[in-house]
Parts: sequence; structure tokens; C-alpha cells
Amino acid sequence: MKKALLLILVVFTSLSFKTTPHKFYLSVTEIEYKEEQKDLQIISKVFIDDLQKVLEERYDESITLSKDEESGPVKELIQKYLRSKLHISTDGKEVRLKYLGKKYDKDQLILFIEGENLEPFKKISITNAVLTDMFDEQKNVVNVKVKDEVKSLMLRRDADTDVLNFGS
Repeated sequence: MKKALLLILVVFTSLSFKTTPHKFYLSVTEIEYKEEQKDLQIISKVFIDDLQKVLEERYDESITLSKDEESGPVKELIQKYLRSKLHISTDGKEVRLKYLGKKYDKDQLILFIEGENLEPFKKISITNAVLTDMFDEQKNVVNVKVKDEVKSLMLRRDADTDVLNFGS
């Protein structure tokens, strides 16, 4: 399982250096629990063209996602979309996620998200259905770090939610 995830990450990273249309539909999300701050820090990488396409079709809006010439209600649409597609709960309690912003990196968009005021937890449930409504082949890798323990999930359209247990 770890070798398969490593291979996927290598493929995803190598694709990020190309500017041609891609044939893989993959996002990578890193979630880290910061016990001192009592928050989840979430970084999600998606392909710019895929996110633009899903936002335009889903919300019937014309937008441009580009570092140089962004146009349209980009921030509002990203927030709205993430609220409908990304859900996290810890020990059965829904975590309120806050979209902080984004950064362009070649053909990817890096999304910054936060969940605040979280007490230490043993179980985290993650739903990541980002882009699965547009692309049947979409896979969403999720890596979660709690203290020194890191666990990974591969979510897809027909299995967009899973649970990880941490600690003893």
C-alpha cells in the first residue's frame, strides 16, 4: 500500500512540471493536527484546469484561474465548492473548515484550509469528493499527520469517505 501511494505521489509530482493537458486525475491533500494551536492545517493540490472546469460547469460561471489574469468570483466559488466536497469530523464531531486562500504553482493550485478549536482526537473521518463529480477517474490521496504518526487514504467517486484511528 505504501509503495503504491509513493508511486502515485511520484507520478503526481512529475506531472506538475508539465504544462500540457494531463491524463491523470489526482489530488493530494496533506492534513496535519497541530496540538498546541488546536487546529488542522490542510493543504490540497489540484490541477488548475480541472478545478476551473468543475467550477464553471457546476456554478454556471465564467472564471479564469491563472496567476497572471484571474477573473470572476474565484474565491467565492472555491469556498462554496470546498464546503460541498470536503468534510472532516473528529471523534464524531464535524470540524468547521475555513478556506484561507490559494497559491498557483505551475499547472497546480495549492489550496490552504484550516479547522480550528480542536481537542486531541483518536478518530478522524474524511470525505474528499473534490473533482469526483466531474471526472470518473479522479483519485484523492489524503495524508494525515497526528503527532509523529502519518496515515494515508485513497478516496475516489465510489468511496469518497474513510476513517483513520490514531493513538492507542
